[in-house]
Formats: sequence, structure tokens, C-alpha cells
Amino acid sequence: MIETTTRGLRLSELAPRVVQSEIRAMTAECDRMGGVNLAQGVCDTEVPAVVMEGAIRAMRDGHNIYTRMDGIHRLRRAISEKLALTHGLEADPEREVMVASGATGAFHAAAMALLNPGDEVLLFEPFYGYHVSTLRSMKVAAVAVPLERTDTGDETRWSLDLAAVRSAITPRTRAMVVNTPSNPAGKVFTRAELEGLGAIALEFDLFVFTDEIYEHFVYGGAEHVSPATLEGMRERTILMSGFSKTFSVTGWRVGYLVADAKWMGAIQYFHDLLYVCAPSPFQHGCADGVEQLGKTFYARLAVEHELKRGMLVDALRAAGMRPHVPDGAYYILASAGNLPGKTAAEKARALLAQTGVASVAGSAFFAPGSGRGEDLLRFCFAKKDEDLMEACRRLGGLGS
Repeated sequence: MIETTTRGLRLSELAPRVVQSEIRAMTAECDRMGGVNLAQGVCDTEVPAVVMEGAIRAMRDGHNIYTRMDGIHRLRRAISEKLALTHGLEADPEREVMVASGATGAFHAAAMALLNPGDEVLLFEPFYGYHVSTLRSMKVAAVAVPLERTDTGDETRWSLDLAAVRSAITPRTRAMVVNTPSNPAGKVFTRAELEGLGAIALEFDLFVFTDEIYEHFVYGGAEHVSPATLEGMRERTILMSGFSKTFSVTGWRVGYLVADAKWMGAIQYFHDLLYVCAPSPFQHGCADGVEQLGKTFYARLAVEHELKRGMLVDALRAAGMRPHVPDGAYYILASAGNLPGKTAAEKARALLAQTGVASVAGSAFFAPGSGRGEDLLRFCFAKKDEDLMEACRRLGGLGS
């Protein structure tokens, strides 16, 4: 059952299954009919040559066995140096950096290490389903705090209500999850919002699990700020990121976690238990990328995806679907009010049938039964230009 209280919505046991099955179902149906898949965030853009060649060379050089449970030293050192360069964050590569089996593996290990059954964790809705399902697997209650949605003109914006965050806290609250830039809304939490969350975390002695996997996909005047860099937050922030999106290697499963040394032993233990280590040759390939691709690469990545964002935003507007223009990540939530169907899932299937373009029901990112997200569809624009242009062409048929 779903519990609705003034503290927010506790997500039912159905939430993880709904999120997973809807994305997979749309991908399968899109493949069946030969459509263009903007549903799943597979990120099929080109892998940087230095990253690909580094992994191949590592295999040939014999780096095909287990690594240390916290990853190879060269990658941990490179991550530490990158964080200092891009975030102004100092992290000891020997005691405070762990290479993980993706950012998802980092979150799973950290949650197992730092949370107990019966704890409550705040998430901001629309949320990423993996965070919910990970918590549920450990019998930790995920409490959704809805972001405020404002529809103006042909755009939708999302903002944080700190009063709602406070009202969701109970004696069982142990942590909050901040995904910035976020999937699916593309929201980049502002410095002021994060400082407000930091003050709440300090007041109530909460961990802040921060998923920053889209840190380099930031557009316009938006600024990515890691909560770990804010005053008083270094000790309680568990920073998680990785290379799946930045290097277009979602199948390699190489991420990382940065935390205060006092937490790292337990986190490493559970990561070793779950995954042993991230794939060795891929760690070497990512190390080459981090060492050799600097700020210019990250800036170009943002520019390229901002252009892709513009293509899809224009196509959605032309199709009569009001988009939320994201400040970060590579997803767009768009209104589907002009499509047939009572639910978002029905609307997504109607769109696929009419245009051959796959999307995901917005309801997959909201608490089931809340009624929120039923008028939204999520689209991914991290696609090769030719595929994205074809999707935009097909969407154009709706507006004619």
C-alpha cells in the first residue's frame, strides 16, 4: 500500500518493478517495430579514441584479472586530480576514493554500509527508479518529496521546497539522495538549494548521497555544484559518479565513490561482496581518458549535447508537446496532453504507434498512485545525430 502523509509519499513495493518494466517494455516494442529509441538512456554516441584504445591495450598487456577492491591506483589518483581541477575538492586517492562497478554499484555498496532496515531516506520526485529499488532491496523506506512543478508558456520548470523537505523528516530519517543534474527532469540543483539541503542535513545529522553521474552535461548558465564542496558537508556527503555517460561506455560499468575515510572501509567491504571489482581493462581505459582528456573535452561534450537538446526541444514544441528544457543531463520531460490515452503508458504507446519514436511514461518517475507524471513522457537525446534527426522528423508529423 502507498502511505500518503504530510511527510510526503512513501513509495510502495511496486515502484521499482513499474520503473524497470516500463522502460524495458518500450525498448522491446521499439525494437520490434524498428523505431527510434529515445526511451532508454543507453548513450550510444562515440567513445573517445583514447579511452577505447586504452582498454584494448590493457587487455593485450594482461590486465585481465581482479584489481584491488578499491580499483587500480592510477585511476584513483586520476579521479582525485580531476576532482581538484573541476570541483576544487581534495580527496586522498588511497583512503577516500573507490572505483566502483558503475555509479549504481557505488550507491548500492554505500547504502548497504551506512543504512539499516527501517531507516527512511528522502528522494526528490521525479526520481530515478534505481535509487528507489536499491533502498527497497534493503528494506529501507524511500520517502518522495515532490519538486514544485511550474508550467509557464511552453515550458515546465522544477524547484525545491525546503519546507516540504523539513516536513518529510521523521526520527527514522537517516539520509537524502540528491541527483544533480537529475534523471529524468534534468534539474541542476542551485547552490542556494544545496546549501538549504546542507543546513537540513547538518541539523538532523543526515547523510547526503549525491549522484553526480551527469556532472559534465550542464547547459547555459547552470553550474554544477557538488554538495561535498559546501561548508560542513564533506564528512557526511557520499559522492558518486562515473564514466558511463561522459565517455559513452554505459556497458563498461566503471564508476567511483568519494567519501570520508571513516566510511570507506565498510563501503569497500560491501562493494567487494557485491561486485568484487570493476572490470580491470576498462579501468585502465577510463584512466587514460581522465588523464588525457581535460576541461576542453568536458566543455565540448556539454556544447554537443546542448545542440542535441535544442534539436529535440524544437521538435517537441512543433509537435505540440510542451517540454521542460533541462539545465543538465540528457533527458527531456514533455507534456503529452495532445496524445490519446488516459495514462502516460498509453500515451507513450500511442506516440510509438503514430511516429515510431519510443519514450518512457512519466509516471515511472513518480510515486505510483499519486497521479503525477501521467501527462508526461521522457525522451533521451544522447543519440547519434542521424538517429536524433530522424526522431525529430518523425515527431514533426504530429504537428502537421
